[in-house]
Amino acid sequence: MNCESCGMTIESGPLCEYCKGPDGSLIGFEECLERFVDWSMRKGQAKTREEAEQKSLQYMATMPAWKAHPQVVAANQA
Repeated sequence: MNCESCGMTIESGPLCEYCKGPDGSLIGFEECLERFVDWSMRKGQAKTREEAEQKSLQYMATMPAWKAHPQVVAANQA
């Protein structure tokens, strides 16, 4: 089973520990996007922040929790 927000392998539930807020609900879009961008930059998958953001939004479009989010949809229509 995978987290619906980030794709991390989990044992149960729709969200991993990193994508859940204190009340168990999905973290905010901006926080999640920032985490994806930071990870992409740390792993060397992007040379610029703009590239990391673009790649992150493309990946988020494949995640059930984010695929219909207006910013993800708009970024992937361009």
